[in-house]
Amino acid sequence: MRVRHVAASGCLLAALSFGVAACGSSSKSDSSGGSTGSSADTGSTSLTIYSSLPLQGDSRPQSVSVNNGEELALEKAGGKIGKFTINYKKLDDATAAAGKWDPGATSADARKAAQDKSTIAYLGEFNSGSSAISIPILNEAGILQISPSNTAVGLTRSQGADKGEPDKYYPSGKRTYGRVVPADHIQAAAQVTYQKDNGCTKLYILNDKEVYGKGLADQVVSNAKTQGLTVLGNDGIDPKAANYRALAGTIKSKGADCVFFGGITQNNAVQLWKDLNATLPQAKLFGPDGVAESAFSGKIGSKAEKMTYITNPTLDPKLYPQSGQDFFKEYQAKYGATPEPYAIYGYEAMSIALQAIKDAGDKAGDRQAVIDAFFKIKDRQSVLGTYSIDPNGDTTLSDYGGNRIQGGKLTFDKVIKAKS
Repeated sequence: MRVRHVAASGCLLAALSFGVAACGSSSKSDSSGGSTGSSADTGSTSLTIYSSLPLQGDSRPQSVSVNNGEELALEKAGGKIGKFTINYKKLDDATAAAGKWDPGATSADARKAAQDKSTIAYLGEFNSGSSAISIPILNEAGILQISPSNTAVGLTRSQGADKGEPDKYYPSGKRTYGRVVPADHIQAAAQVTYQKDNGCTKLYILNDKEVYGKGLADQVVSNAKTQGLTVLGNDGIDPKAANYRALAGTIKSKGADCVFFGGITQNNAVQLWKDLNATLPQAKLFGPDGVAESAFSGKIGSKAEKMTYITNPTLDPKLYPQSGQDFFKEYQAKYGATPEPYAIYGYEAMSIALQAIKDAGDKAGDRQAVIDAFFKIKDRQSVLGTYSIDPNGDTTLSDYGGNRIQGGKLTFDKVIKAKS
């Protein structure tokens, strides 16, 4: 089914059931400065930062943690940058009917921010397919967008991306989007390194057909072949299937000793895991950061968790600089709970947005000045460590964490230095 949405700017987006195709641009994206969008000065010392995350369904615990991290960062800044007061508004890009992010909700969130004259930055989306919808809308409005969690390579890079990516997401011809988490060309290399470290030789790959899941699966295929693993298949699953017993039987007949799933918890990952483990009890099951959350780890069961390996950019707290270690303590003290993996990235997304506003100085009310300041950030000392923003809008951080599951909880295993 094809659903069509029209942005306030007139940009047409096509949201497919298996992913998203965004509007194109005849001009090449440029991050070298000079406004080509509709960027404007807000004309006020009261600025708004929007957050858009899936706050319904299994995504909610992770998203609430990310919002909490963002609020902690703004609170630490005193809610102000120089003479500018920063307002923070949380939006939901999920619907109860979908139980996860929804194309219509995402475009509505982006339009709301685009139409608000006080908007200076937008933190989101959580899912890469969702950002494929919101980036063009915010790009035409000239608004800085920073994701705490998107990893699909095509949002920022042409290498390893689908045809037309990333230029089709930037109708203004200028880059306005960045992220604080390493992209999937790095995660895929880490995944395959983790698989080889754990004895995999024959790998079967599955994906949920979304922008993130399919893109990551394709990256894993490429890396697996480069690193000498035999790839037996790369199949898209039906996220609404009652079970995956027949699929698991097919994978077993191929002789797979390891299975990787590129996708998110909300696309029936728990049922998939249970069926794979029941049919292939000796096979090792690998998942990405899309399932690195309690909604997945707490439901797959004790048998499956013993065979499960997850990659996730969040490391053991003690491996972060002191400011990062302090974040975990402050989060626990304020919210009385251990944060979900992406909470620290929510904190950093807000923090770097505030730095861009600060670096813009007296022009902090000007959207283009803030965008330019973001792309100039180098050697930033953060809770995640020291990193820079490259011309694509990507972080220079590259370490990934390998994780196991014990008693329903994600537990840190090792740092993976990816071999690409």
